[in-house]
Amino acid sequence: MAIKVHGSFFSPATMRVLACLHEKGLDYEFVPINMGTGEHKKEPFILLNPFGQLPGFEDGDVKIFESRAITQYITYTYTDKGTPLVYHDPKEMAVLFVGMQVESQHYDPPAGKLAWELTIKPFLGMDTDEAVVEEQEVQLAKVLDVYEYRLAQSKYVSGDSFTLADLHHLPTFHYLMGTRAKAVIDARPHVRAWCADILARPAWQKVIAMQHS
Repeated sequence: MAIKVHGSFFSPATMRVLACLHEKGLDYEFVPINMGTGEHKKEPFILLNPFGQLPGFEDGDVKIFESRAITQYITYTYTDKGTPLVYHDPKEMAVLFVGMQVESQHYDPPAGKLAWELTIKPFLGMDTDEAVVEEQEVQLAKVLDVYEYRLAQSKYVSGDSFTLADLHHLPTFHYLMGTRAKAVIDARPHVRAWCADILARPAWQKVIAMQHS
């Protein structure tokens, strides 16, 4: 049975999964979910993700949700395909696990809120909350100061190879680079170079192309 991704081309979490599939060079079927009509809160989608959040994922009899869990499943199931995205050495993997936790626990909270306020809300015709933006820019700056130090020592956040720790940042970086929050990234030269590098990856460019198809 083919891999199926149930989601939206504009959903950051869905984009994260699609980026992983393209890095692995895997074929899949995309099943669009219309959030505007609340399709993500109804059956059959909530049978895939009971929390009603995108995306849902199927690979044969495997049915899972949560984008970071899905990317790990893909990476470990299809180790012989495409970009490795993980390490084999336990010590290198320990650093990778830290990088993944930092992304989800420290980077994503302010970055995700900024993406919502500066990109998604205007798209939906809603007003941006300037107080939230200012607060989250300060928080993101603190996090990226740590990244700047780290990236002065290695090409990527968890070593010298592109891994899941880098890939997981792609959707929010993509949205932030089109907003005023870009200045927070550009102010840190190692972060800026790393961001430009990962956003230019062919697999990611394929994901972005889907938004314009």
